[in-house]
Amino acid sequence: MTSRPRLAAWALAAIVAGTAPGWAQDQSLPGAYLAGRQALMANDFAAAAPFLATAVARDPDSALLRESLLLAQVALGRVGAALPVARQMMAAGQPSAVAQIVILADQLDRGAWAEIAADQPGRDTGALVDGLVAAWTQVGLGRMSEALSEFDALAQAQGLGAIARYHKALALASVGDFGGAEALLAEQAASGLGMTRRGVRAHVEVLSQLDRHEDALELIDGVLATGGDPVLAALRDRVLAGEPLPFSLVQDPADGVAEVFFTVAMALAPEAGDTIALVYSRIAEHVRPDHVDARLLTAALLEDLRQYDLATAAYNEIPRSDPAFHAAELGRADALYHGGRIDAAIEALEQLARSHADLPVVHTALGDMLRREERFDAASRAYDRAIALIETPGEQHWALFYSRGIAHEREKRWPQAEADFRKALELRPGQPLVLNYLGYSYVERNENLDEALAMIEEAVAARPDDGYITDSLGWVLYRLGRYDEAVGHMERAAELMATDPIINDHLGDVYWAVGRRLEAQFQWRRALSFNPEPEDEHRIRRKLEVGLDAVLAEEGAPPLRVTLNGN
Repeated sequence: MTSRPRLAAWALAAIVAGTAPGWAQDQSLPGAYLAGRQALMANDFAAAAPFLATAVARDPDSALLRESLLLAQVALGRVGAALPVARQMMAAGQPSAVAQIVILADQLDRGAWAEIAADQPGRDTGALVDGLVAAWTQVGLGRMSEALSEFDALAQAQGLGAIARYHKALALASVGDFGGAEALLAEQAASGLGMTRRGVRAHVEVLSQLDRHEDALELIDGVLATGGDPVLAALRDRVLAGEPLPFSLVQDPADGVAEVFFTVAMALAPEAGDTIALVYSRIAEHVRPDHVDARLLTAALLEDLRQYDLATAAYNEIPRSDPAFHAAELGRADALYHGGRIDAAIEALEQLARSHADLPVVHTALGDMLRREERFDAASRAYDRAIALIETPGEQHWALFYSRGIAHEREKRWPQAEADFRKALELRPGQPLVLNYLGYSYVERNENLDEALAMIEEAVAARPDDGYITDSLGWVLYRLGRYDEAVGHMERAAELMATDPIINDHLGDVYWAVGRRLEAQFQWRRALSFNPEPEDEHRIRRKLEVGLDAVLAEEGAPPLRVTLNGN
């Protein structure tokens, strides 16, 4: 009889070998458990869920298995399917924040505010979520004064004041106290807080309800001045047309709780790979299915977790009629691209460029994707269209000119490339990426070497730990014949980017130039081990055969001023 530890080890070996689908068909507990946990660790929720469901069926009392299944189901947006497991965990006294959240979502679906209030003392999903849910629960029970007291108490906690006051404003607006809501929102806007898209939307809708249309326009225009946002632009058009805007951001207390989960998900989103943010975002869109921003966040989080098919499906849920459709399509194209469906991604952006031809961001995204695929001529044309839509380029547009400059340079249109790099530096003086690219280009063209050196030194000072920029500094010193000075910078670049073939090749050339021949040959061999481009590989092999001096002579380049150091 096979022991359980031996069976588990065999199952794990099967996972590593990639044979899990075959052996897992026996539905054994160890097999299903290991396959499900492995898939969950890889954030492959679609693969994890059926295995974990099988494991839970075989071992229904396991808190770990139940919790894992809950996480997979919620991450997939299957909150209803997760509910029975959540109830089983709570009945068994198995503590689980995810189970409590799933049960709360069901209570919100049913409008069971008394149940939510009764569960409040035992709920433990974090101080912020619990506090905000408690306040919105009082709104749901019709106890507005108690709700405001809850919001005020939470606002006293360190670091929670801004969020608590924002939700208090939403609660006031949801019951028609637009004056009280506006006072709170204005206070946050003055301090720079609450200037998210949803915060601005809430404030504009409140101002509209107060017949303060000019103030609403001023608020939106102030935000749009720093960058186009079609959602806010569509809102502006409605205000400009004299249309009274209903307060729709939070229409009832359940919407308020959905906003709680969305708020927390947004706060957690910067933590790359954090599935808890995904849980909160999924709950927000479950409680309020028309919460477009929550769905966009869900899709973005799935993309961050490299679940590109799930991300694509989430982006597809945004209706074409929604002002955020272009954002969803940009995200969908990105998910398609990173999922390996490059032609489909480019086609999606090309279609978007036709349907939303007035948005510079769409043409910029298309240009960036074409540039990554080394379709530089088509990329520069996309950038042309983006730039033509910008009436007066500002500091934030430096990257657009920089990107077009790269496309021009790779297409060997140097005068246009140089002009774009210069424009990028005019918009953002001292930008290290631009300084490095332009300076390095000058070095490669053997032009303006003194200016190139000054540019790259400035770039290195700004980004001392950037291997590519440090390599550029070593390389320009090498080109200037200052070989001894180049060595330290090139060695530093090789430390920072140890597996880059070009940097290792450059270090080999610098070693050769100072007479350290054996070390040069070692670096060239090392460069070959990192799969350089075919043209670079041929040149490196030739240097190993005949030496750098002979290669330079074959190329018609000036000879080195070699300093022998005994190697």
